[in-house]
Amino acid sequence: MKNTIICFLPLLLPVMLACQPGSTEKSTGTQQANAFDEPYRPQFHFSPKANWMNDPNGMVYHDGEYHLFYQYYPDSNVWGPMHWGHAVSEDLLYWEHLPVAIEPDSLGWIFSGSALFDATNSSGLGSAENPPLVALYTYHDPIGAESGRDDFQTQGLAYSLDNGRTWEKYPGNPVLKNPGIKDFRDPKVTQVKSDGEEKWIMSLAVKDKISFYASDNLLDWKHLSDFNPDWAAYGGVWECPDLFPLATPEGEQKWVLLVSINPGGPNGGSATQYFIGDFDGEKYTSAQNAVKWLDYGADNYAGVTWSNIPELDGRRLFIGWMSNWTYANVVPTEVWRSANTLPRSLELYAVEGEYHLASRPVKELEMLREESQVISGQNITLEQELVELQFQTNTTDFSIEFSNPAGERVIIEKKGDTLFVDRAESGLVDFNDGFPARHSAPVNGLEVDELRIFLDRSSIEIFINNGELVMTDLVFPRERYTRLHLEGLKDENHLHYLKSVW
Repeated sequence: MKNTIICFLPLLLPVMLACQPGSTEKSTGTQQANAFDEPYRPQFHFSPKANWMNDPNGMVYHDGEYHLFYQYYPDSNVWGPMHWGHAVSEDLLYWEHLPVAIEPDSLGWIFSGSALFDATNSSGLGSAENPPLVALYTYHDPIGAESGRDDFQTQGLAYSLDNGRTWEKYPGNPVLKNPGIKDFRDPKVTQVKSDGEEKWIMSLAVKDKISFYASDNLLDWKHLSDFNPDWAAYGGVWECPDLFPLATPEGEQKWVLLVSINPGGPNGGSATQYFIGDFDGEKYTSAQNAVKWLDYGADNYAGVTWSNIPELDGRRLFIGWMSNWTYANVVPTEVWRSANTLPRSLELYAVEGEYHLASRPVKELEMLREESQVISGQNITLEQELVELQFQTNTTDFSIEFSNPAGERVIIEKKGDTLFVDRAESGLVDFNDGFPARHSAPVNGLEVDELRIFLDRSSIEIFINNGELVMTDLVFPRERYTRLHLEGLKDENHLHYLKSVW
């Protein structure tokens, strides 16, 4: 959740509580041509029907549906009093837009948080026959913030007994009060087995550390420990944590902790660092001693993972907000503002005995392929705007350039031990001084064998070795990229034209 406080009082509740859209909109690929077809509207990424969106929240899988909640302001296309928007999907590709799930109330705006399935009804908010979905979120009290108080953020709870279609706020809110810290937010809750017993663990962003809390019933919380190693990235406030187990390639269980930070990212502004270590049910420790970034591009922030994914699936599924607080409020879109990254499966891999976190595009994306062809040579014409490319490298260094007749271009190149994405001449770039830039990422000894690139109307996502190194960047070309120039790659590669999900 954004760390800059902007207050709109005294108009808080009269304005906000009348803002709920009342209809659903489902992406089916058969809607009229002008729906979800504005300039720069992503065609295979989730975006709200209209107005402002930022952090994904409360992702939970239940009864055959992936629920995606998100920070949403239904009255404007710039950040304002936060609600939880809501959409569901059966396949992570086609989304049904649902009415606002959770609205502000007298305790404050609804900032970021998480959702889970309380299968045993430990909260007592449902029944054995109908256990609840439970959402935990941060209340942000703008009146308290404006008056200079330190305790204006608390943690609230809501629950649903109809698969997330309607939500009831817990009458005893807040369930976790603020001890007097200005940044006290973004609860991500998971169930952990410790000493043979299961308990709920909350990871909470507390200024420049992550605090862990435990509960048996989701209503009463006890502080356990804090995590903030000296060597971590502290360029800005810590936000949007996520704690979860992953297996190493050898089958050992490790615990991954995601922590978003704004500013302080490797290419300016917002970014997400991660830690790999162990969690004993009370304390998190990490053996690494250097910062690791989930995505080196400028536009993957505040991402977290879905809870309650079936064991038969077994993936740790992630999605992020595809923007950056440096310019998020001024990017050149009008009807809506912001989209999500492609969904990704997070997995551990090792380089010289050290574990790293890969972000692999989910397999469901292959269902969007409408036409596929083998391409060869240095100069390729792109006949359509929605593109997936698969390349095999031929030499140590390579270069890939997308361009259009207007002379706009994006260059992706590897030189030595560094990967670059240059969007300085990519199209519209003058809306913010920080947008036109040449971004870089250290390859860190990876043997770069293959690249996978997804090009949508206003974004490029680059996956090296199926996600062992990732860069996500927004672009706003005045007309679509139609030409591809290649150097340093094998002669036969694959081009896929993709369907729109709208």
